Amino acid sequence: MFCSSCGTQNEDNAYKCIKCANVLHHDTPNPKVVINPHVQTAQTIPNYLVYSILVTLFCCLPTGIVAIVYAAQVNGKIAAGDFQGAAVSSKNAKTWCWVSFGIGLGVTIISVAAGIFGVLSKGF
Repeated sequence: MFCSSCGTQNEDNAYKCIKCANVLHHDTPNPKVVINPHVQTAQTIPNYLVYSILVTLFCCLPTGIVAIVYAAQVNGKIAAGDFQGAAVSSKNAKTWCWVSFGIGLGVTIISVAAGIFGVLSKGF
């Protein structure tokens, strides 16, 4: 079961969230309160599509495309009711966004260092 407060996945019989200690369910539920778990869960799973597109354009094309594929799966899985699959796709999209960003940052640092080294070596 997902925590309605932070979105962390917990065991189905857990009383409190393992991350934020939010009460997941009460022992004596109030029958007058109707909570739609699909709406609350869907709101807590980000799709990272914007970040995926940005890292694809500015950092690393191949790994950015992988991030876009995973990010595009999130909303479809939520619509199908596969919240666990949506959470996995969201996590994979986030991971590939960071991989793309890291590769782009590394290439930028190496390029700047090579340019500085090239300029300094011509002066001697």
